[in-house]
Amino acid sequence: MPSSTTHTNAPLDAKQIRLLTLAGSASVGVALTLIALKVWAWRATGSVAMLSSLADSVLDLLASLVTLFAVRVSIVPADREHRFGHGKSEGIAGVVQAVIVSGSAAYVCLQAIERLIAPSPVESPATGYFVMACSMVLTIALVAFQRHVVKRTGSLAIAADSVHYRADILTTLAVLAAVYLSSEWGLHGFDPLFALVVVGLILWSVTEIVRDALKMLLDRELPDDDRHRIEALALAHAEVRGVHDLRTRSSGATQFIQFHIELDPSMELSRAHAVCNAVDREVRDAYPGADVLIHADPHGLAEPRDPF
Repeated sequence: MPSSTTHTNAPLDAKQIRLLTLAGSASVGVALTLIALKVWAWRATGSVAMLSSLADSVLDLLASLVTLFAVRVSIVPADREHRFGHGKSEGIAGVVQAVIVSGSAAYVCLQAIERLIAPSPVESPATGYFVMACSMVLTIALVAFQRHVVKRTGSLAIAADSVHYRADILTTLAVLAAVYLSSEWGLHGFDPLFALVVVGLILWSVTEIVRDALKMLLDRELPDDDRHRIEALALAHAEVRGVHDLRTRSSGATQFIQFHIELDPSMELSRAHAVCNAVDREVRDAYPGADVLIHADPHGLAEPRDPF
């Protein structure tokens, strides 16, 4: 008789939960600090590029708050109403972030066009240099920490948050260039032009955020390399004669993996169950915390199969 074995996804361990929570809180803290600094710098310099960076930081704060909320929801263990957990909240957060960040791009674009029509000099450049240098240091430190957290947890929400902060590093360089060219060389038109560069960077970050969010929300398969690896792990067992109907997806930091293995038709049910458990352990060792479902079929059984 066909047999199947399943193991529910293991919840994130305490260290991973602490990392996710700390990353979300750090993002909000950095955004608040940058907003305060950039308000001061914008009032001192009058730079539209600085204003664009300030607008970007305000939107970063909103996006980071969404990230923090999504992370707190996604780490809630599966329950009676949500048997597959709450991981897709991270995908929803990614879409919300994209909408928020696109709003900042539209605002900055309008401000830059107005300043292109009527250029004006940048004042108090020293304040601008100081604030953007502080912004660079804080942003680089945050991105490095976020990269560490994503590597340890696989969190899409933190990865999406990191995308627009990485773009902020380039934004900071653009603002520094705008302040320098306007104050030192009198090239005031570069201030709004670099603001438009910021718009391009913002929109670039949106495409990455949306792409990754949709992959999760639409249950996109794991990469082909992972699928081939899963099949190889199953076929490595001496009693497994074939693998078919492999289906995979991700939800938050959890991968869901299910497939059929083909066994000797005369094998006893208890032995088939033992083989399923052995293959399950191999897959879960390769993908810790994954939710694995394995169904055993008699080898040679004619039945409909996925064409993929």
